[in-house]
Amino acid sequence: MKEYSAADIRNLALIGHATVGKTSLSEAMLFSAGAINRQGKVDDGSTTSDYHGDEIERKISINASLLNCEWNHCKFNILDTPGYSDFMGDVIGALRVVDCGVVVINSLSGVEVGTEKVWKAANKAGASTVFFVNRMDKEHADFNTSLESLRGRFGNKVMQVHIPVNGGEGFDSFIDLIKMTLVKYETNGSGKFSTSDIPDDLKTQAEGLHEQLIEMAAESDDQLLEKFFEEGTLSNDEIKKGLKSGIASQSIFPVFCGSAEKNIAVLHLMNFIAEYGTAPTDRPAEIAKKAGTEDEEERACDPNAPLSMLVFKTVSESHLGELSFFRVVSGKIASGSEVMNTSRKVSEKIGQIYVMNGKNRIELGNLGAGDIGATVKLKDTHTGNTLSDKKEPVELKGIDFPDPVIRIAVEPKAKGDEDKISSGLHTLHEQDPTFLSIHDAELSQTIISGLGELHLAVVVKRLKEKFGVDVNLVEPKIPYRETIKGKAETQGKYKKQSGGRGQYGDTWIKVEPQPRGAGFEFVNAIVGGVIPSKFIPAVEKGIIEVMERGVISGCKVVDIKVTLYDGSYHNVDSSEMAFKVAGSMGFKKAFVEAKPILLEPVYDVEVTVPEDFMGDVMGDLSGRRGKISGMEAEGPFQVVKAKVPLSELYKYSTSLRSMTQGRGIHRRKFSHYEEVPNDVTQKLKAAYEEERSK
Repeated sequence: MKEYSAADIRNLALIGHATVGKTSLSEAMLFSAGAINRQGKVDDGSTTSDYHGDEIERKISINASLLNCEWNHCKFNILDTPGYSDFMGDVIGALRVVDCGVVVINSLSGVEVGTEKVWKAANKAGASTVFFVNRMDKEHADFNTSLESLRGRFGNKVMQVHIPVNGGEGFDSFIDLIKMTLVKYETNGSGKFSTSDIPDDLKTQAEGLHEQLIEMAAESDDQLLEKFFEEGTLSNDEIKKGLKSGIASQSIFPVFCGSAEKNIAVLHLMNFIAEYGTAPTDRPAEIAKKAGTEDEEERACDPNAPLSMLVFKTVSESHLGELSFFRVVSGKIASGSEVMNTSRKVSEKIGQIYVMNGKNRIELGNLGAGDIGATVKLKDTHTGNTLSDKKEPVELKGIDFPDPVIRIAVEPKAKGDEDKISSGLHTLHEQDPTFLSIHDAELSQTIISGLGELHLAVVVKRLKEKFGVDVNLVEPKIPYRETIKGKAETQGKYKKQSGGRGQYGDTWIKVEPQPRGAGFEFVNAIVGGVIPSKFIPAVEKGIIEVMERGVISGCKVVDIKVTLYDGSYHNVDSSEMAFKVAGSMGFKKAFVEAKPILLEPVYDVEVTVPEDFMGDVMGDLSGRRGKISGMEAEGPFQVVKAKVPLSELYKYSTSLRSMTQGRGIHRRKFSHYEEVPNDVTQKLKAAYEEERSK
């Protein structure tokens, strides 16, 4: 492959709701450009991008795959991304390093919840946006309804580029509103097409839309707008300048129609991206921090600038090792180079450099600014890290991955596998930062978290395949908290005599509640030496140990004030141990008498759904003891906000998907602790007592 300048590179991510045809579009693009000699199909597992076993088995994209082809004097780096929200991390990573997002729309559905989500992510990443209304060859395909749903959500920035002539099962023709021609494609998947004049009955409509297109091009540039007002039109070069500028600045969103499966209009999409699409040189310089400081500097897309590159994805491939996918932001990277990982402050040596087409790779000697590639066997570099020139090291802005929405506990199926499981989970987190794993000592469980049940199922499968360990998935325990609502004063006395020196400790303590979040306070109010000062810390230690273990449910005690105000001691038999036991005995008695309650973690939950499902979602949240705190419209969708106990959110993402036919998504974040209802408290106390009696 020849070396391309940054101005001739097009980095794009295919993004959209699940099952809209992104992978089919990537296949059609590769086939049209001659990068593959046969267009694979998702159903028979023959596509270039969905090559992992779990993707072929499930017939969905799970990983973002890097593809490339050469077309119209440009190099296309294509990232085919997953559509399921469980794998949104790969979409976010891909959008961080591309310049354009091609949002694929199902012509039968229009804008969906996933469309909204990926468009927002592209907008946040500063990537320009192009819409491709796919599946125009299906019965009931409706381009106009899809177009209206796009305009309803994204407003007057939406610019129609195609008029489908015969949408539906016989679809093969459309009007190109830029070239003002009728285009007819063959329906055998060859990608061949012919052009002719626009039919008379469609001319007026096409001319009106062509005029709108010129106006939008003019509005993207003050000089062009002035000329348009003076002369009423623009030259072809001026239209191109205006469209290119408007697309790059996100003030124009072009809309195409086609069929990826039958390879109709794919070449027109590619030609448009080559001619009008955003190049790396059209983007502003990246703002980076000088290594070890808060000072900022710009890194422009210039091959002669100092090297800076961002690793946006890490995967482990059999027979190859760990592949790190990166974008060169500035400078040039060559195999054998010594670079600095400024994120982890370690030195790395670059091995072979590859351009990728799914699992197929071509080795290159170097890669320049604006390009995307992969390298192998970096020692300590992970997703989101910056690799930089050693002499002028900088750290680029990382990747803002979404928070987990599901948690589950794992237990080893075989004894002795704990260390292997811990090591494997740590490695999988380094590869996929949206997957988290912690060993919670309080709950005595290893808790894994991710973006959905399917996400965690894939992780567990990889744990078995790559690290040879099997785990059981169990419901995670809830980190309840114990506290009190009242006050109490009791004696804790420990006296033991069994021949020889005995044990004696006598304490009087008072317990009272603290404001929520205030924590634990111990007050030494002993006067007159009724308890020697050397024994006071032992009393506090005994109380703290009980608080860690809990009194009524085995959960931590919080937000409590304990005052030690009286007691007695024995000159011979008193000891630190005796007073530690006495303190713990007194605290337990006082705690039980001070109206103990349980607190549970409550989460802020936001559910985004089509309006049709809002009633079901709200009813379900209420049934989960959720408190609805608000609703707001977001385009054609409704966002329901609620506060819901964590104990009611187990596998909620799966329930939501089932309830909304896969069209609802949610996110959640810890909010606060709240008192558990009495009936739930009694059940938890009974379960704790039963466990203790075993």
